[in-house]
Amino acid sequence: MSLPTPPFRAEHVGSLLRPPELKRASRDFLAGKIARDAFTAVQDECIRKAVKMQEEVGLRSISDGEFRRGSWFGGFIDAVDGLTARLAPLTFQGEEGQTSEFQGAYTEGPLARTRGIALPDYQFVRSVTAETPKATLPAPSALHFFCFDDPINRSVYPEDEAFWADLVTLYHQEMAALAEAGATFLQFDECPLIMMADPTVRQLVESKGGDPDKLTDTYFEVMRAVLRGRPPGLRIAMHLCRGNYKGQWIGAGGYDRIAERLFQELELDAYYLEYDSERAGSFEPLRFLRPGVTLVLGLVNTKHPELETPAFLRERIEQAARFVNLDQLAISPQCGFASSAGGNPLSEAEQVAKLRRVVEVAQEVWG
Repeated sequence: MSLPTPPFRAEHVGSLLRPPELKRASRDFLAGKIARDAFTAVQDECIRKAVKMQEEVGLRSISDGEFRRGSWFGGFIDAVDGLTARLAPLTFQGEEGQTSEFQGAYTEGPLARTRGIALPDYQFVRSVTAETPKATLPAPSALHFFCFDDPINRSVYPEDEAFWADLVTLYHQEMAALAEAGATFLQFDECPLIMMADPTVRQLVESKGGDPDKLTDTYFEVMRAVLRGRPPGLRIAMHLCRGNYKGQWIGAGGYDRIAERLFQELELDAYYLEYDSERAGSFEPLRFLRPGVTLVLGLVNTKHPELETPAFLRERIEQAARFVNLDQLAISPQCGFASSAGGNPLSEAEQVAKLRRVVEVAQEVWG
């Protein structure tokens, strides 16, 4: 049985591999070889093609592939006054032991929303699809955690309370603008809450003077404050991610530590949970899911090109259904295909095959 409102039975997290012409135009724009109008025209055309692809494979909630963002949370930094990026103390790691550094958000001045954040992206997608556009935003924790040892200019915000109050106001303003523009579906991308399930990440936080339990409490409190400002008619989902950069990740560990709070304290309509590898733990924490909430199982891996079989995916869905009603479940890839512009190590054809597989299995299981 299909779901009448998003998320639908077949979903994807949002980001898509940037096509070669978009990467080339981005390099030319940054090098001053083409004007902004020419770059925007390339972005527009690539987004139109991405929307058409999503429609053709059978998806009903449609993103712009995050083609206007350098990374999944970079667009927030670019759009909000007072934010910049600094080297994060965490690193990504790969299956062969390789590591990668990255930059996290740093608050250098007073926070202010002087223009739309996800709003312009949503408006363009809405103009080119008859399906449901999905807006995506980083969860508020992402604007703090990745530089947790020094996240805020203390001459601007001597105390955290004022920082969080201004940040929550930003989210309320953006959600209101999205709703006014007609948005019905918003996804928050949340990393820190599940990353701190990893003992290695917790130890790193502690080694730099942080308290992972207090941070967890804070991030839950701030997310509840954000959700208290949700406009009527805006359905909100949360995607939990352990890191996604060129096939690498940051954290490992199941949902056990946070599951009860995650499913009981946050007034969300849906959750996207990564369940593509042993790093995600068991399905048992799903028993805390509230009735009426949709759980999107991220069973298809976006970090490698191998295509999951329908039989494997159906079996995983059956395993999850031992802990939560099958009618509350849906299926998606475990994360985006390109949380940063570089993208994960697979081709566009392999990406399309994985999205088709998601739709195929959803139809087999739920009709």
